[in-house]
Amino acid sequence: MTTVSVGARLHFGFQNLSLAHSRLYGGVGVALAEPRLELTAERGEGVDCDDDGARPYVERVVEHLDVPGATVRVDDRFPRHAGLGSGTQLALSSLVAVAGAYDQAVDPRASAPALDRAGRSGIGVATFERGRFVVDGGHPTELFTAAPPATGEWTVPPVVARHELPADWRFVVAVPDVDPAPSGEAEDRSMRSVVERADPGIAEDLARLVTQELLPAAATGDRNAFGAAVARMGQLNGAWYADEQGGVYRPPAGRVVEALSSVPAVAGAGQSSWGPSVYALTGADDADEVTAAARTALGEAGPGGRVVVSRPRNEGALVDERS
Repeated sequence: MTTVSVGARLHFGFQNLSLAHSRLYGGVGVALAEPRLELTAERGEGVDCDDDGARPYVERVVEHLDVPGATVRVDDRFPRHAGLGSGTQLALSSLVAVAGAYDQAVDPRASAPALDRAGRSGIGVATFERGRFVVDGGHPTELFTAAPPATGEWTVPPVVARHELPADWRFVVAVPDVDPAPSGEAEDRSMRSVVERADPGIAEDLARLVTQELLPAAATGDRNAFGAAVARMGQLNGAWYADEQGGVYRPPAGRVVEALSSVPAVAGAGQSSWGPSVYALTGADDADEVTAAARTALGEAGPGGRVVVSRPRNEGALVDERS
């Protein structure tokens, strides 16, 4: 029996979506301690999984590892297709847990493409491995094709920067109660459409932002500078996505971001990935105030939803093997 426990991640955006530059994508994100996924696997015949959302990942893992089957229990989970990285964390947790049940050694990074993960961003794999704030190097632009590549025909983008963030930072995450963000084929179509018409000038602005503002702020633990930089990164990415998601932010995320950005204790706010999840960076002493503001913002935006407070997660997934 093997149990894997891992937190969500925030995706602040990509460094480049234009075909005019040599590297494409280049994700930027951070590991969270909460919300969490906890998944336990035992040997079995066929796939017996108590979570319908996890079952397809377990089935693919069983095929990839060439084992008879697995009995899988999911004790904690976080919302799927909400911008929190549930797909990659489910896939890699299933991989490590089932492999552990069969006493197999496995490399999540090497196996991720076979599980249909990390075709664009490597942040989910990198945060599963070691947590922290992460910048990946993207893929060579020359590999981009109008149709998505076959499963496994890529490697996970390399990590080009990784920094621990201070333990007293808090990310207040508001998850509006709305339809899930695009995923699967719908997400692929949207991303290809964005890439094919992306303004290369935005990538140039992002390069300056990442190298001159965001990375120094992460390295020195400057919360205000870090928050301002990731918020600006989200705005610049939103300019690429506006036609596909109905604005700089996916509605109703924009109203929540605007409300949280006006709170003095918030260093920066933005949308994670395609949304609808919104984050606000603050300190531990101000987390209650910002949480209350997030709940109010969700209510005023219309749908209501869930608010989670998390510290940065400066370690990778936890694995517990028991006989």
